[in-house]
Amino acid sequence: MSRVFELRGRWRFLPVAITVALLSGVGIPGHTDDSAGTEQANGAATVVEIELHPLQPRQWRLIWTSDPTREATLSWSTREAGSRHVVHLSSADGTSQVVTATHNGAYTSSGDTLFYHHARLENLRPDTRYEVVMESDWQRSPDFYFRTAPREDRPFSILFGGDSRSDPAMRRQVNRLMAELTQRDPQIRCFAHGGDYINTGSSFAQWRQWLTDHEHTVTDGGRLLPIVPTRGNHDIGPLFEEVFGFPAGDTNYYALDLSPQVRLVTLNTEISLAGDQRAWLAEELAASRPRYRFLLAQYHRPAYPAVKRPGAAKQHWVPLFEQHNVDLVCEADGHVIKRTVPIREDKFDPAGVVYIGEGGLGVPQRQPKSERWYLRDSGMSARGHHVHVLTFTGEAIEGRGVGLGGVLLDEFRRARRQRVDSGVGRRNESADR
Repeated sequence: MSRVFELRGRWRFLPVAITVALLSGVGIPGHTDDSAGTEQANGAATVVEIELHPLQPRQWRLIWTSDPTREATLSWSTREAGSRHVVHLSSADGTSQVVTATHNGAYTSSGDTLFYHHARLENLRPDTRYEVVMESDWQRSPDFYFRTAPREDRPFSILFGGDSRSDPAMRRQVNRLMAELTQRDPQIRCFAHGGDYINTGSSFAQWRQWLTDHEHTVTDGGRLLPIVPTRGNHDIGPLFEEVFGFPAGDTNYYALDLSPQVRLVTLNTEISLAGDQRAWLAEELAASRPRYRFLLAQYHRPAYPAVKRPGAAKQHWVPLFEQHNVDLVCEADGHVIKRTVPIREDKFDPAGVVYIGEGGLGVPQRQPKSERWYLRDSGMSARGHHVHVLTFTGEAIEGRGVGLGGVLLDEFRRARRQRVDSGVGRRNESADR
């Protein structure tokens, strides 16, 4: 099967049958999508059409679900099962090791067969650049790198967005936007995805396209942007676990430190929001609120939607968010951009919780119901593909909603709360600008 690559000096390809073609447009380094050549619309880039070896690594992604200072999962796909799948890992001080992918198998599919490989990288050093090459039966990927999170408390940013299903061409544009943002701002640490990666979670053809399109998030310099995955209502079936390296049947809710002072809680709206998950959330928030300057949550179906009816999170989770003074909640599902006013007890309160979202990573956009009280005044809502850039300083969360072409769609600031004692309700005040 022919693939189209942009010819860049830093990429190393193993000897394969090559046909050189001059095409117009801008490609993605190491990109393996059949459609890459069809998007060459502007400029004049030299590309190389390559017949990939069936064990050539592709569809690379780096995943954070635990301690990002010391751990990560590096994953890729091959067309054949192979027998030896490893990662060559090295750092600037000359330390190197070979890590074996211990979680391998065939994606659940009724059609074309592809195989996943997950290598768990452990005992990493904080705030360190790691060079990585994936290898399957001596077929190697291009050179990439990633950075672990530091243990020091200093300013940084993350990206947040949801709903990348339905329109692959637009999804690729937003992915390129994220790569550009990461290229310009080395302090962007990861990409929190709010769910609904594809339209039909049981369709491997759709997941395969998403995996290939995700390569567009790689920067020109080869930096892998870690993804923090959330499960959405369209992400049904075992493929979600196979793509992101979760154990089969995992509950898909977890929490991790983005820094020593920022905690991100990822929840799952596609299982019971009460019962075990709510009990876990109550315990997590009670333990985390006194320890962290900023406390965030992300999940898929919104409690304060801009289009649909409120999800079950409003009943089961919002009281906990308010009790423990969560600073910011990231939602998806609505296919709009929105930011609510600060909310407590279902009304405006400057010391309340702000909800942002609500899904613009390539899905067709809807018209928000801007008349809803929590979207008016200091809130906002609009249509437009977008990603949120959240910057954490010592004193505030500074947010930007960025549209295609780098257009600024929204801007806000959530000041650090004066006290972070758990459960003190409205006495724990913050100021918005």
